[in-house]
Amino acid sequence: MNNNGTKLYTLITLEEFKEVLGIDDREEKMAKFCLVTSTYTIEQYCKRKFLKKQHFEVVKFCGDLFIPLREYPVKYVLAAFLMSREQLAIYDGNVLEPEFYRVIQEGDTDLPSYMELSPAVARQSFKAIKVVYYAGYEQKNVPADLKAACMELASWNMNRYKGRRIGMSGNIKGAGIQGEHFELSMPENVKALLEPYRRKTI
Repeated sequence: MNNNGTKLYTLITLEEFKEVLGIDDREEKMAKFCLVTSTYTIEQYCKRKFLKKQHFEVVKFCGDLFIPLREYPVKYVLAAFLMSREQLAIYDGNVLEPEFYRVIQEGDTDLPSYMELSPAVARQSFKAIKVVYYAGYEQKNVPADLKAACMELASWNMNRYKGRRIGMSGNIKGAGIQGEHFELSMPENVKALLEPYRRKTI
């Protein structure tokens, strides 16, 4: 937890990190900074979000009954809406009842997910579908190699910055501390751990 009681945005807990590295309370502020920065760096490198959070997206409908969802693994869909051309301008739409769609996902695997629409939906007149859903890992269920990548990267950054005072300009959201520019780089062993989780683009 952060000083204000909120959970740190990190793939591993502060307690795990401190225990492995033998970090005492005097270095806790820097440890938080390294953990949160490493998590954001990993997400930037992999071009996706990993920790569970709510997402919404509007997908143009072209007649295909399989609607790709950008973030994964999907935990559950909160709501879906069919949107006309006019409704696209105001981000509102007609509720699509759950019996007219299902999420296709092989268990809790790290693969992109799809919404499969009922053929009855295609007979309606609409231009896009708005989907509100939860996707990502609970901190306690983050895969071992992702946790290892975060541990390695945070440790690497901790060792680089240990003993140096981090400046007070800028802000790392979720860490509850401020700091100057933090280099977004990583060693090759961390990249190797992350390779299976990178978003593949064509």
